Amino acid sequence: MLAIAESRSITAGAEREHLALAAASKRLSDLESRLGVQLFERRARGVETTEAGRAMVRHIRSLHACLNGLENEVAEYSRGVRGHLRVVANSSAISECLPPDLAAFSGAHREIRISLEDQTSAEVQRSVAEGLADVGIFVPPQIEPRLTTWPYREGTLAVITPRDHALSVLDAVRFEALLDFDFVGLHSGAAVQQQILAQATEQGRALRTRVQVRGFDAIAQLVEAGLGIAIMPSAVAERLSRVFALHRLRLDEPWARRRYLLAVRGQDVLPGVVRRFVEFLCSAEANVPGEFSVQPPVAGGTDRPREAQP
Repeated sequence: MLAIAESRSITAGAEREHLALAAASKRLSDLESRLGVQLFERRARGVETTEAGRAMVRHIRSLHACLNGLENEVAEYSRGVRGHLRVVANSSAISECLPPDLAAFSGAHREIRISLEDQTSAEVQRSVAEGLADVGIFVPPQIEPRLTTWPYREGTLAVITPRDHALSVLDAVRFEALLDFDFVGLHSGAAVQQQILAQATEQGRALRTRVQVRGFDAIAQLVEAGLGIAIMPSAVAERLSRVFALHRLRLDEPWARRRYLLAVRGQDVLPGVVRRFVEFLCSAEANVPGEFSVQPPVAGGTDRPREAQP
């Protein structure tokens, strides 16, 4: 069916799959009869997929991608790879604290391949809950009840301005004082951006967002150019202020302190690779030497790793 849809011709689709035209037509007719829907509209110059046909094509392509992924992952075992860990995290975690921990885990477990994807905190939770990722790192609130979470790291938010900005004479600032200026922000849905919007709304003020981009480096360049001020994780602001002409201020608000959560899908027994990764990150967070064990997670709950008994 996919060959017919892509070529928009039963004849061309049959040729692509090395089938006789009659055999291809019979298979398509049998499929439509079994499903009880018409998948293609027959026209003088070929065929067009119906709405049902387009849905079918999407699922077929998804299945092909899954099968290719399965084949590639299994083939890695012949090259010494003993596991594949799919990690999703929000931009702040990737920029602020996750890379050293990933590097340390990868160095200690070279037989495990890690893939990392940048998503919003809401997307991270959904990906882990639906099994599209093994482990997620995000900023609360937790909106997905199917997850088990552990505290991972803590961080703070800071303000960056151009060096000649009116606020550049200060070392710290309250959020209310920022609302008179234009902002450069992250894309909609990013945890930092959502938090700033919520705080502005709580104060009955509008956030003057002038530009929204993806990535803290882009924000820093736009702030340096004078397009506005920005709020971002302190560690990231400190690093970028050494590269760009920026002034960094402490954000003097209780909500400027944030915590990151480590999440897996709630299940009785964690897969071995996932369990080792969670134990590693939790022990790294606690900064306590020794073996740690993750207790059986409970869906929707939060559990701290406990030190293994000798």
